[in-house]
Amino acid sequence: MTAPILRRLADLREMTARWRGQGQRVAVVPTMGALHAGHLSLVEVAKARADRVIVTIFVNPRQFDNADDLAKYPRTEQDDAAKLAPYAVDAIYAPDPDQVYPPGFATTVSVAGLTEGLCGAHRPGHFDGVTTVVAKLFAQTQADIACFGEKDFQQLAVVRRMARDLDIPVEIVGCPIVREGDGLALSSRNVRLSPAARAQAPVLYRALQQAAGAIGDGVPVAQALAAARDAVLAGGFASVDYIDLRAADSLVPLDVLDRPARLLAAAHLDGVRLIDNLGLAPA
Repeated sequence: MTAPILRRLADLREMTARWRGQGQRVAVVPTMGALHAGHLSLVEVAKARADRVIVTIFVNPRQFDNADDLAKYPRTEQDDAAKLAPYAVDAIYAPDPDQVYPPGFATTVSVAGLTEGLCGAHRPGHFDGVTTVVAKLFAQTQADIACFGEKDFQQLAVVRRMARDLDIPVEIVGCPIVREGDGLALSSRNVRLSPAARAQAPVLYRALQQAAGAIGDGVPVAQALAAARDAVLAGGFASVDYIDLRAADSLVPLDVLDRPARLLAAAHLDGVRLIDNLGLAPA
């Protein structure tokens, strides 16, 4: 069953008001489209936790720090709707731009601290764009539950903090990374990789695995991270933005693995920026 595609906020509000009048719980899966199995795994979680599921598709211009990246971002709405059909979601909200950013829109939602390193250091303004649009989508869908993938782990932490700080009554659910058979984390940007680059891309995940194993074996964190960076560059990546060990809850940098942590990386291959991460637990 193909879900209705809603363009206007008024139509969305009319639909969600009916659901709420029936006492139903609503989940939202925010996306920028170009859906893959990772997104669909979020839909499965949402279906299990709520009576009604909305998938949003909106390529948010405010979270792109690079105009070329925005222009090249894949837009495949009809394909996306077909992929969602077997999951019987209740609505696809693909708003017209003026429904998200009406004329005169002048508000930015900003989260300090969590946004200042990692991707925030390399993509100025990115997280302000993310938190602004996510706050809008939470308000527009009035969802009880929102599902996000752990691949964008910093984004997940930032959205959780925003919802908590602003008293937004939504439960943020983080869902595991979905990978290809060779370990590459699924991403809408993977389709932009050439065949040769696609074959090289799993180097990033393997480097994280090796670093995690080394840290677990007692190798100093700085040494393990440096070896991972060298391995990524030797594997064909053009540059590495970061490979870092951070506390899982606060994202503060760690020199030793003394608490639940996340090993996070971002690197450039074939003109595409890929990110990945692994969870680590102290011995």
